[in-house]
Amino acid sequence: MDVGPVPPETEVPGAHASRAAAAAAQAPRYEPAYSPPLSATPRPRHAGGSHAKPGTDPGSQHGSFWKEVPLLLLIAFGLAFLVKTFLVQAFYIPSGSMENTLQVGDRVLVNKVVYHLRPIARGDIVVFNGVDSFTPEVRIAEPSGPIAQTFTWLGRTFGFAPPDERDFVKRVIGVEGDHVVCCTAQGQVTVNGVPLQESDYLYPGNTPSDASFDIVVPEGKLWVMGDHRAASSDSRAHLGDPGGGFVPTDRVIGRAFAVVWPFSDAQILSTPSTFDQPALQEAG
Repeated sequence: MDVGPVPPETEVPGAHASRAAAAAAQAPRYEPAYSPPLSATPRPRHAGGSHAKPGTDPGSQHGSFWKEVPLLLLIAFGLAFLVKTFLVQAFYIPSGSMENTLQVGDRVLVNKVVYHLRPIARGDIVVFNGVDSFTPEVRIAEPSGPIAQTFTWLGRTFGFAPPDERDFVKRVIGVEGDHVVCCTAQGQVTVNGVPLQESDYLYPGNTPSDASFDIVVPEGKLWVMGDHRAASSDSRAHLGDPGGGFVPTDRVIGRAFAVVWPFSDAQILSTPSTFDQPALQEAG
């Protein structure tokens, strides 16, 4: 008997979905790891507060600072010494020989570089060492102990203590080769025959000089006078001494250019106009 064609296998509705579900059930399942929110994540805290860095002890920071203090002081003193030695030094004015330009107790700044760049000029106010040429105007007791000497050195470095009694401050009237004479019929000092108009800086009531003199300034020397002529032991007072009253230029420490303390006396120390007279400049 003929056997007809075998009918195709009839798929039961829903069977495919059932098999997919079964396969999914047999496959391994992976659960996502739990991650808490950022705000819930605990942050490590360190001793000394939330701003302290790991491994840093605030106590050790303070200790480190105090260990550095001696080094900082040493650097400061070293810089002060270099500035004082080569550039600018503050000086305390101990006497009234330069009144009213400089008052007792004024602190002036002295430029120690300028005379390496230009010659000393007439009218400059200079600080100089008067050893072998001037006698002290003010006696100053020197400290004996090392601590007192240290504080005195610091005071002189910054202008808070009187200078060495051998240091003087005066105004330059004549430089090497100048013929300086006192006085004319009008009572004026002349330099190379040119009368000086000194009323701008002389102490009120003082004359240019109570003593007469007629000198020529030797090479490498200066003739200096105080602005308070009646109270100044200057070149006039040492005419009969071995140095003849002259100041060696190599003993000049520097030019006083400013008063910085007290503030009421603060000023720039400029050269009086009488020293800029054309006739004086032409005379040399």
